[in-house]
Amino acid sequence: MNHFDYIDQQILLQIREDARKPFSQIAEDLKISNSLVHQRIKKLKKKGVIDNAEFVVNERKIGYRTKSYVGIRLREARYAEEVVEGLKKIPEILECNYVSGNYALFILIFAVDNHHLREILYEQVHRIDGVAGTDSFICFDTNFRRPVALDSLAKQDFYE
Repeated sequence: MNHFDYIDQQILLQIREDARKPFSQIAEDLKISNSLVHQRIKKLKKKGVIDNAEFVVNERKIGYRTKSYVGIRLREARYAEEVVEGLKKIPEILECNYVSGNYALFILIFAVDNHHLREILYEQVHRIDGVAGTDSFICFDTNFRRPVALDSLAKQDFYE
């Protein structure tokens, strides 16, 4: 089966709400067999739709009070992979994306405070060969966060 159908969608909605929810409970809630839930989740994992189940940690509750999005300009495009490899070594960088526009990369950093953010940028990011400059965007608060919508995907082919 190469399609994302209603059952897949409903299973994903259930596990997105609670990744620890037993498959038997999902089957009961959806009025389908337990084995069908197991088969579908196995298929979704094999197709890469489900990467893993993880707990969401509240960064502020563990002491990270500064959240910043940072645009990175490169000296030349050929430095992109080398810069990404350097960024992977900095644990406070949680996300790194190739983007269009004025920046080559856009990263998400969580720091203890603004001083810590400055240290990350000046002592680590700016020292990576190929980084030409950065612009930081401090996030004052996250208004909402949600996972990607699933309801418009029914009957779509999985991406290969």
